[in-house]
Amino acid sequence: MAKRSSRRHERETDPIPARAPLERDDYVRLRYFNLIMGALHLVQGLLMIVLSNDTTYPIYTNFLRFDQQAMALVPDPTLAYALRFGPAVAAFLLLSAIAHFILGTFGYRWYVLNLERGMNPARFYEYALSSSLMIVLIGMLVGVWDLGAIIAIFGINAMMNLFGIMMELHNQTTARTNWTAFIYGCIAGIVPWIVIITHFLAALDSPDASPPAFVYAIIPTIFVFFNIFALNMWLQYKKIGRWQDYLYGERTYIVLSLVAKTVLAWLIFAGTLAPV
Repeated sequence: MAKRSSRRHERETDPIPARAPLERDDYVRLRYFNLIMGALHLVQGLLMIVLSNDTTYPIYTNFLRFDQQAMALVPDPTLAYALRFGPAVAAFLLLSAIAHFILGTFGYRWYVLNLERGMNPARFYEYALSSSLMIVLIGMLVGVWDLGAIIAIFGINAMMNLFGIMMELHNQTTARTNWTAFIYGCIAGIVPWIVIITHFLAALDSPDASPPAFVYAIIPTIFVFFNIFALNMWLQYKKIGRWQDYLYGERTYIVLSLVAKTVLAWLIFAGTLAPV
């Protein structure tokens, strides 16, 4: 009897537990923010499919064949696929929509548990797909049409984003921020842009292959956006100003993603996908 009375007294004097993280106002707001952003991506992706024309860009394989007359190996470009650009542009918008809806619904608990640790792996998995598709499409606009080059650009850009996961995971166990993954990610991220700018400059030097005017806007604009993502991570780990709160950086990532994808999608639409 005395034991029961003692336990009841302990329960009555225990401090009131804080609300579970899932119910915290800032997480709940972030949940709805993801759902809203998912809807905005979804609407744009569907519009891109409905409104775009049938413009295609070629993807070639470039194997070698033996030329009997020249007695030498020579390139043998072959059309592997004609990529419809409208659905391809819609795809990176729809990938983001799916990710936001997952985090705002059945993935919400996992999302919050990771945010509590200062992580969001889902962000980088989604970027590994959507931003890699974006960089491939930008490359195709300046003539990167070789299948091998496209696979390489996609792959190394995806690795850049996976380094983002490693940055957040590694720094769970360090007393001071370790920047190794960040630096390697930046190195990986610059490679596709070297390829794109090389092709762009080569096109400028060729009177018969100058890139369309809208590409002049796309390359510097999206290049800046890609680098702002890295800046956002740097500010998070330096804990500068409002970035001392990890959730502020998370919201910034979400806004940057929407703006970058929106700008690229509609620049491409205006330049090449709008119905004549």
